[in-house]
Amino acid sequence: MTVSGTSPSTSAPTTDFELEIDGMTCASCANRIERKLNKLDGVTATVNYATEKAKISVAADNTDIDASVLIATVESAGYGATEPRREDPSSSAPVDAEATDPVDRLRQRLLISALLTVPVVLMAMVPALQFESWQWLSLTLAAPVVVWGAAPFHRAAWTNARHGAATMDTLVSVGTLAAFGWSLYALFLGTAGEPGMTHAFSLAIERTNGLGNIYLEAAAGVTTFILAGRYFEARSKRRAGAALTALLELGAKEVAVLRDGSETRIPIDELAVGDLFVVRPGEKVATDGIVEDGSSAIDAAMLTGESVPVEVAPGDAVTGATVNAGGRIVVRATRVGADTQLAQMARLVEEAQTGKAAAQRLADRISGVFVPIVIALSAITLGFWLGAGAGTATAFTAAVAVLIIACPCALGLATPTALMVGTGRGAQLGILIKGPEVLESTRQIDTIVLDKTGTVTSGTMTLTDVIAAPGEDADEIARLAGALEYASEHPIARAIASGAEARVGTLPAAEDFANVPGLGVQGIVEGHAVLVGRVRLLEEWSQYLPGDLALAMAEAESEGRTAVAVGWDGHARGVLVVNDVIKPTSAAAIAELQRLGLTPVLLTGDNETVARSVAAEVGIPVSADTVIAEVLPEDKVAVVRRLQEEGRVVAMVGDGVNDAPALAQADLGLSMGTGTDVAIQASDLTLVRGDLRVAADAIRLSRRTLATIKGNLFWAFAYNVAAIPLAVAGLLNPMLAGAAMAFSSVFVVSNSLRLRRFR
Repeated sequence: MTVSGTSPSTSAPTTDFELEIDGMTCASCANRIERKLNKLDGVTATVNYATEKAKISVAADNTDIDASVLIATVESAGYGATEPRREDPSSSAPVDAEATDPVDRLRQRLLISALLTVPVVLMAMVPALQFESWQWLSLTLAAPVVVWGAAPFHRAAWTNARHGAATMDTLVSVGTLAAFGWSLYALFLGTAGEPGMTHAFSLAIERTNGLGNIYLEAAAGVTTFILAGRYFEARSKRRAGAALTALLELGAKEVAVLRDGSETRIPIDELAVGDLFVVRPGEKVATDGIVEDGSSAIDAAMLTGESVPVEVAPGDAVTGATVNAGGRIVVRATRVGADTQLAQMARLVEEAQTGKAAAQRLADRISGVFVPIVIALSAITLGFWLGAGAGTATAFTAAVAVLIIACPCALGLATPTALMVGTGRGAQLGILIKGPEVLESTRQIDTIVLDKTGTVTSGTMTLTDVIAAPGEDADEIARLAGALEYASEHPIARAIASGAEARVGTLPAAEDFANVPGLGVQGIVEGHAVLVGRVRLLEEWSQYLPGDLALAMAEAESEGRTAVAVGWDGHARGVLVVNDVIKPTSAAAIAELQRLGLTPVLLTGDNETVARSVAAEVGIPVSADTVIAEVLPEDKVAVVRRLQEEGRVVAMVGDGVNDAPALAQADLGLSMGTGTDVAIQASDLTLVRGDLRVAADAIRLSRRTLATIKGNLFWAFAYNVAAIPLAVAGLLNPMLAGAAMAFSSVFVVSNSLRLRRFR
């Protein structure tokens, strides 16, 4: 994909490319490709490991570099690259998910490897199962696991080796091949292949030449354990790009276009700038445009965060994917396709996610040092014993033992087991954690940005007060107004109707209902000519608010609430106050977040008055730094980025489409599960219950899970490192090596299970 544009950091024109990258196994792969691309003249590249994409800007005056040159550069680094495949919207050909989904292929590889590995491990560890010639059955079962099951590790190790790098793949590949290779040597050239051979279960520390020992259970077991870890990681990573899909799915799929005076329904892709299209009540606005005819209320809460629907009339702008909550309108399209606000938000989400690509997992950082040391130590051990005249078999036994005891069986379990237990416990508490890379930032979080609508507040309009004029009955005002509003689809009308119904019970039927565009509604209820709406509507019927009602209405509006006047039979009777109410748990949640050492910041698309009122009510200190109002979606991203540039580590809690880019930009994104799919997909943690108190639980659980992972990694290395000197000295009995590896794995799993007791 090629797009002309301007680099953010300079005014020089650039040509932008996007490539899909294949073959990356860790964040260091992304860094390697990035460095390779950035060495080209005039090229600025960012590679996103999570979405497996590279975004590349090339100086426009550098005409020598095109997509083919960039693809060749990526391939020269040992990886695959292609330009994104364009989907044909009109194509009905089904996509073969099984053939294209790498996660499914990895699951298949894991299941087959596990089925073959279990009997190999059982025969090696349980002497009673070691029937005559059992070792040859072990070889038959283990060979496909080591050769085919571990193939991704072997390929990655070879790629790393060609570029002078070593990662976890290197140690897995070298360790499993060494164990398998020595087993073949012992079976065919040593004594291990003799009928009746058994592995006596002995933990004695003694020097051996290893010709009677096989390590097939280590080779197959390590492969299967690491495959399991990679599968759970890949399943989590697959969801990283789902935010963009969910965001674009929000838009309308078809649109009713006015052509030659009649309506014609066409796919949204065929809509062009300048076309007139119709939006009926309840339908989504197809694309960005200007209202040409009709008036309505547009519910833009999902996109802008504004809790009160916006009244629109001819000449007003409307945004694609917002919902028409009122009457029929005709709109002229002004932006379509990639130029719409929805598409721009999708780009914001992707750019914010790309900024996280450089984050490297803890195990990879450790293995970057550990792996070369182990390989060098194995080579030194081989050379030492050969030089000491101990014999070739003894020297190779010691060298291979170093690789086997260092092979990261428990290391492969360290992250996925803690993550599985932590995420399982989180799910019970209403917390969904996306993946291991999410956890590293939770320890350092010092600022938490809270979206107002749907996060701190309920996100829906609610009737909160009925103010009656002197001598009037508040219940009667609610009953007649609710009966009339029951016939309207406007969100404020629905709030009044449901509030009145909850207050007085069944509502009477309304007759001669009429919507007065931009002002309110009117009709007959039980013989009364009832008006509900703006003050101007009542004044047109010579119904003027008495001083007390006018004062109450002004006070409600000054506090950011919505006030509606009610009158009938020639007199103004009362005022209804509608508001997006604060969740009852929000104040306690913010107090808990502050106890965790976090500074809360309220961020909203609503006006300043509303924002300050909400902040004061929930316990957020009101200042220019902690209450930021009237912000557009792109402003939310800018606010998060500004806080990060100030040196803060920022968490963001939100629930709407408008929050998705900011959730992706934040160091830690937390979405309310009661919100939109887009916000959930763009976030790192999802709070299923929609209770802000769960945000504090989520941060505590994430920190506890991260601490468990670090503890697991330490002990996974500690067992191996403690036994390496014995291996170097040639004193490591194969059964002792197997027992040490098994015990380290059991310890890691047991340590992870402690997370089930998290409260």
